[in-house]
Amino acid sequence: MSRRYDSRTTIFSPEGRLYQVEYAMEAIGNAGSAIGILAKDGVVLVGEKKVTSKLLQTSTSTEKMYKIDDHVACAVAGIMSDANILINTARVQAQRYTFMYQEPMPVEQLVQSLCDTKQGYTQFGGLRPFGVSFLFAGWDKNHGFQLYMSDPSGNYGGWKAAAVGANHQAAQSILKQDYKDDATREEVVQLAIKVLSKTMDSTSLTAEKLELAEVYLTPSGSVKYHILSSDSLTKLLVKHGVTQPAAETS
Repeated sequence: MSRRYDSRTTIFSPEGRLYQVEYAMEAIGNAGSAIGILAKDGVVLVGEKKVTSKLLQTSTSTEKMYKIDDHVACAVAGIMSDANILINTARVQAQRYTFMYQEPMPVEQLVQSLCDTKQGYTQFGGLRPFGVSFLFAGWDKNHGFQLYMSDPSGNYGGWKAAAVGANHQAAQSILKQDYKDDATREEVVQLAIKVLSKTMDSTSLTAEKLELAEVYLTPSGSVKYHILSSDSLTKLLVKHGVTQPAAETS
């Protein structure tokens, strides 16, 4: 039945479904997973880097985490070339708002404007939906720390803990069981690592396969976006018993 209705994004099937949009969501299900968790003193984003070949030169810049503005960052799951277009759009919108009103753009307003762009690609002929899901982490003076998830359809929602990408349903069910409302940033990092180690396809979790970023307030009250270095990640994984400490060479 779907074969007759999946050639265009603009045609509804008799059951009221848009198959091309659903297929875009399926594409994200094959990408490296990303997890976002809200803490009482910040937001933590964790992403799985899929190493497709050991001959590949590992990137020095981040693959899954991107800073949009001083107070907003995002984690990405899906087609990276699509994500780059949307991230650039979001950065421009955030700077336009700051230029016009002399204050940072509210997080939800930024997410909503980006989702309006995504929605347009599901309604006009000859376009395909963006094959990417985002987890947005940010802080503003209206609602404090926030975490949003958006998908190719242009829908978005606020979450306390969310997972996108490969094995997201398994990750979501662990988060549902173990998430606590008043958790600190350290506890949330531990939970994120636990979830990723249980749901990843590869057997061992190492710093090369992982990216971890935090959004939190400094003692002076400014918002800080911090990506953990490879050495810090290794120490963190050893501390939580996910990987063994490296044997010292004599």
